[in-house]
Amino acid sequence: AAFTEGLQFVDGVMYESTGMEGTSWIRKFDLATGAVQAQHDIDRQYFGEGVLVLPDKIISLTWKNQKGFIYDRATLKPTGEFTYQGEGWALTTDGQKIFMSDGTSRIRILDPATLQETGGIDVKMNGRPVDQLNELEFIKGEIWANVFQSDRIVRIDPATGQVNSVVYLANLLSPQDRRNTDVLNGIAYDSAGDRIFVTGKYWPKLFEIKLKDPAAPKPN
Repeated sequence: AAFTEGLQFVDGVMYESTGMEGTSWIRKFDLATGAVQAQHDIDRQYFGEGVLVLPDKIISLTWKNQKGFIYDRATLKPTGEFTYQGEGWALTTDGQKIFMSDGTSRIRILDPATLQETGGIDVKMNGRPVDQLNELEFIKGEIWANVFQSDRIVRIDPATGQVNSVVYLANLLSPQDRRNTDVLNGIAYDSAGDRIFVTGKYWPKLFEIKLKDPAAPKPN
């Protein structure tokens, strides 16, 4: 029943945020059991979007209200707000900068201290802009981004904005499981265990995936 907007795995805990007015929330849960450890319901007037867990706080976006929220990491209780121009879709970080998507081909760069925009990355593949960039995750020096309304994740070089490769996930759900679901959305990386998790809006399952590089040499 989760219209997943943001997904992040930190210190053994999965954090998830959802959208839709009236049913948006931020939750942390145990990956092994699915047991909810804490949840904050966002005010019904807001359409919740991406979430980012930082060492001392959690920040989240709203879709069209040009407002983000700051929470206590332990309790999920609100502690502050911030503003931005345009739409808010998703967040990630490399540990130094915060990256924010807004549904276009440009990823904004935010200052972690002020949460104000300081620059941006124009994302292209084969010389053409890749728009509708949605949920984000920073994995091994790359920004991974769901492409809205598709079963693709693009892997972006943050220094150049070029798409290094594309991950195709069209057949993760069986036809039966795909009923009454929405698009692929949600990427989480377990850096300690080197594990990648993906899911989607209203998906009944969360998947751990491993990539097979088609260019890698085959074993003898």
